[in-house]
Amino acid sequence: MLGNHSAVTTLGVKDIKRAKEFYEGALGLQLTPDEEPGTAVYQTGKTTMFVYESQYAGTNEATAATWDVGGEIESIVSALKGKGVKFEHYDFPDTKREGDLHLAGGMKLAWFKDPDGNIHALMGR
Repeated sequence: MLGNHSAVTTLGVKDIKRAKEFYEGALGLQLTPDEEPGTAVYQTGKTTMFVYESQYAGTNEATAATWDVGGEIESIVSALKGKGVKFEHYDFPDTKREGDLHLAGGMKLAWFKDPDGNIHALMGR
């Protein structure tokens, strides 16, 4: 039923202006013309990210969005750190950490939060 339809990442934020500064300035996302007051819509590869003001912003304690960045993960982590993005460090079983990268099997992972505490992940090999 839904297998042929694209899903949209939806993130609640407390302050849309501050969120736009982060998503556009730090992450380099481009705003689409589809925004309404209190919202922002970004194209991210073949999918869309919908950001909206919500009183529940940042209450999710799990990963909200993941980017599959392939072999670019190290350079993207470095570029984001250069823009002031702070990476999270977790202790997962069977996972080794090298700097901000978590290594699990053949996967490389890195997590960071937006200004409202929404957790984002980068995934690569």
